[in-house]
Amino acid sequence: MNYLAHLSLAQPSVPSKVGNVLGDFMHGVERSRLSAPVRRGLDNHRLVDRFTDHHPWVQAQRRTFSPDRRRFAGVALDVLFDHFLWQHWAAFYHHDREAAIRRHYAHLQSGLPLMHAAMRERVERLIEHDLLNQYRDLARVGQALDVIAGRIRFANRFAGIIEEIAPRYAALEQGFLDFYPELQEEVKAARVEESLSL
Repeated sequence: MNYLAHLSLAQPSVPSKVGNVLGDFMHGVERSRLSAPVRRGLDNHRLVDRFTDHHPWVQAQRRTFSPDRRRFAGVALDVLFDHFLWQHWAAFYHHDREAAIRRHYAHLQSGLPLMHAAMRERVERLIEHDLLNQYRDLARVGQALDVIAGRIRFANRFAGIIEEIAPRYAALEQGFLDFYPELQEEVKAARVEESLSL
């Protein structure tokens, strides 16, 4: 899952939002130095990733990518899932999507002092460029994936992976519509952050 999903599966508090995004920025971070609420958010992030990565449908989709790109299929699906979540928000949440995204940004902005420098810089860009709304179009998903490919420090054939997604778009979309409620239920049942509910 990518930023929109992780933030949407977090609790409505600053430490939770920070912890649920921190999972992508753990290099050099000592877990023992994090506050308990941030640690629980981090644990929720890891629960979401673990459930997603081991889900039979997600694993099956990864195997459908060409051998040259299969290594990066998980990254591609994470970004694509944020696109589907943005597109089908009302199927999963009763509150307004635009208002929810504004709250995500507000929590992250307030949480900047809790972040280490690399995470803070990335989150500031996320807010400044309104990245949670950037994946609304499939073309923008493709552009984002090509940017990610350009950041990889070794030779790869990840760029252009959207050409493998586009022909299977409808099937992936329907699969996501079935999968995401299962993920929501997993998070609810695990109650990793229950004590932080507001």
